[in-house]
Amino acid sequence: MDAPLSGPGLSFIGLLTQADSVVKAVMILLALASVWGWAVILETLRRLWLAQRSLQPFEAGESVALAEVAQRPDGAAQRVLAAGLRLVQQDRAAFSGTSAATQREHLVSVMRVQLGREVRLLDRRLPVLATISSSAPFIGLFGTVWGIMNSFTAIAQARDTSLATVAPGIAEALLATAMGLVAAIPAVIAYNLLAATIGRFSARTQAVMAETALKLTRAPAAADKAA
Repeated sequence: MDAPLSGPGLSFIGLLTQADSVVKAVMILLALASVWGWAVILETLRRLWLAQRSLQPFEAGESVALAEVAQRPDGAAQRVLAAGLRLVQQDRAAFSGTSAATQREHLVSVMRVQLGREVRLLDRRLPVLATISSSAPFIGLFGTVWGIMNSFTAIAQARDTSLATVAPGIAEALLATAMGLVAAIPAVIAYNLLAATIGRFSARTQAVMAETALKLTRAPAAADKAA
């Protein structure tokens, strides 16, 4: 009767160390991809949290001095609004000679350019997650196919079809697939959630932009205070 298939040879570390060089390279690549993916997720979450935090005072209707925003644009929302405020400060004469609607359109256009820069900073690493989520399963599948090929080669050389002969190679192959999924699943979930959250941040910021542009063009005193 065959001995039970257990022991260090079929543990995770044992399979990794005893794997074929190609399968081992695939596993290491997938492990690095998983670490890289999590680093991107955490860094993007941090940036997004800071950006949303910078937007909260304006959405909550808190009293925020526009002059202070223009002088110290510490957050993403402040930098967006500061772009419009600087336009008012630098070109007040031209502003005063146009209609309020034209002024608002010009202000929103300038702030929208800065918003585009902020959004690009937030989502610049999302292509990494897209690449990992789409390629990691296929890289793992390649390792699986290679490991199964080695298993059949071992069967042919040993002329033995017992489970003890083929189990290590098959286990290595399946481990490569599992590691591909471990790298891909968090990446695809995080990509979708982060992309949606960044989109909501952009929409919320545009609402604040429109409100700020309305205040600046409707009340000249506000523009003077910003200067």
